Amino acid sequence: MLKQLKIKFVAVIMSVFTVLFAAIFGFVMHLTKQNIERDSIEMMRTVAFRPPDSDSMHSKPDKPPDSIRLPVFTITISKHGALMASGSDFFDLTDQAALQTLVDTAEQSKEPSGIIAEYDLRFLKNEFRNMKSIVFADISSEKAMLRGLIRNFILIGLIGYAVFFVISLLLAKWMTRPVEKTWNAQKQFIADASHELKTPLTIIMTNAEMMEDQSYSDSDRTQFTSNILATSKRMRVLVESLLELARFDNAQTKIQHESVDLSKLINDSVLPFEPLFYENDMVLATEIAPNIIVGGDKEKLRQVIIILLDNALKYSDPAGQVTIGLKRQAANSVLFVSGCGAAISKADCVNIFKRFYRLDASRNDGQSYGLGLSIAESIVHEHSGKVWAESENGVNTFYVLLPCGEL
Repeated sequence: MLKQLKIKFVAVIMSVFTVLFAAIFGFVMHLTKQNIERDSIEMMRTVAFRPPDSDSMHSKPDKPPDSIRLPVFTITISKHGALMASGSDFFDLTDQAALQTLVDTAEQSKEPSGIIAEYDLRFLKNEFRNMKSIVFADISSEKAMLRGLIRNFILIGLIGYAVFFVISLLLAKWMTRPVEKTWNAQKQFIADASHELKTPLTIIMTNAEMMEDQSYSDSDRTQFTSNILATSKRMRVLVESLLELARFDNAQTKIQHESVDLSKLINDSVLPFEPLFYENDMVLATEIAPNIIVGGDKEKLRQVIIILLDNALKYSDPAGQVTIGLKRQAANSVLFVSGCGAAISKADCVNIFKRFYRLDASRNDGQSYGLGLSIAESIVHEHSGKVWAESENGVNTFYVLLPCGEL
């Protein structure tokens, strides 16, 4: 899919370049051709209004004015049909048959000016004192100029195509990088979710098959039933977490924006955890500044607090102390949960918020799927906040920064 997306992106860029280049090329060619033709006709008009030399049929003309830049000659037709040619030495004006052919061809045209492509000549008809004259100008240099312009445009076009193709490849890679990152994350998410679901399903199927075996006693079957129920509950927690993350990804989770007393919310959330910490011979200390107000969803923020406390309860050192605190920092509030435990590397401080990520096997208690911190991060981001982890001197601390005040 990503390869096809890149190909389409490159094709679109190259198509736009082709249309743009063709439009510019056509416009420049049209203007250049018009300017050359206009200059040529103006030059021919200058020649047309010069009185002919009547002393000689083929007298050599005076030096042409500076405005005449192309080889030109004039054929004057008397009222009796006699032809008198004068002009540049560039042409052979002695061949009366050729001159008559040019005159006849020009006379066939109803327009006052035109081109005789066979001879590379442009003509301009004029009448002067009961005498008709036709001015002819050589346009071979004009054609050569236009051919040169076309060659230059083709060369520029080929170079431009090569440059734009390379640029389009780089742009396609840059533009599809977020899509590729999301696509890879989605594939990894599906693979991890499938792996996590596979284990409880295997347990459920195995216990169900053992229940059908009549050789087992009633007490064993009761145990099988208990295993199925416990595993199903864990599986339900996993599915609910997956659905919640999916809702965040699809922006389907609605945040109820209201003024929340974060200080009071933390104190209320700590109370249910105090017996749990006590049972594990751990101390739960608080350093909560009062009356800190934030805007957001009260229940979602409570979920973040519970996730951080639950994480500290599971992975902090036994008989140690966990501290949860809240302080004001400029226009923001900073919630932190710290506790002593195994050191976390800088890379893991970032990766720990990834879905299904576990630091090591020793931190896997069989009850956690590595989704809690990912959910907490998604909730914090929905509140325009930031969450991160730090590990120093054997103390691991998780921070949540939220803007103060009502949203």
